[in-house]
Amino acid sequence: MLTAAMVVALAGCGGSPTSTTAAVPSPAPSAAGLSITDPWVKTTKKGMTAAFGTLVNDGDTAVTIVSGATPLSPMVELHEVVESGGKMVMRPKAGGFVVPPHGTHQLQPGGDHIMLMGVAQAVRPGARISFTLQVKDGKPFEFTAVGKDFAGGEEDYQPGHK
Repeated sequence: MLTAAMVVALAGCGGSPTSTTAAVPSPAPSAAGLSITDPWVKTTKKGMTAAFGTLVNDGDTAVTIVSGATPLSPMVELHEVVESGGKMVMRPKAGGFVVPPHGTHQLQPGGDHIMLMGVAQAVRPGARISFTLQVKDGKPFEFTAVGKDFAGGEEDYQPGHK
C-alpha cells in the first residue's frame, strides 16, 4: 500500500456531482447485510479518481471494509480526509471503513472515499465501473458505480508526504 498522504485543495472537497446520470441499481445485500446506494466515480482522463456512495449495513453487527479492487485501477486504497497543519490531507484510513449495525457510512468528496491511482483509461459520464470491497472476516462485496462529472477542484498527489 502506498503510505504517502495526499493534499486536497479545499475547493475539491465539497460540492456534488454535476451530471444527473441515472443511478445504478444497488445489488442485493451481501451475506453481511451490506449494500451501497448511489455509487459513483468521478470522471477523469487518466491518473487518479475516487469512488463515492453510501454504504448501508442492514445486519446486526458492524461491518468493516478493509480493502478494495477494481479492474480500472492497479492501486486502490480506502482514504479519509483530515486536517493536518492547516491543510486538508488525504491519507489511507487506518482500520478501514466501519459501517455500524443498521447504519450507514458515507463515502463523499472531502471525506472518506475509495481512491483509485494509476488509472490508465478515461472514465466518462455514464461509464459502469465494477468494484469489489473486502469485508473483514467476511466474503467480498461487489457493486457497480457510474461515472459522473464533479465540479470540485483537482486533487494533487504529492509523493513523499506521510
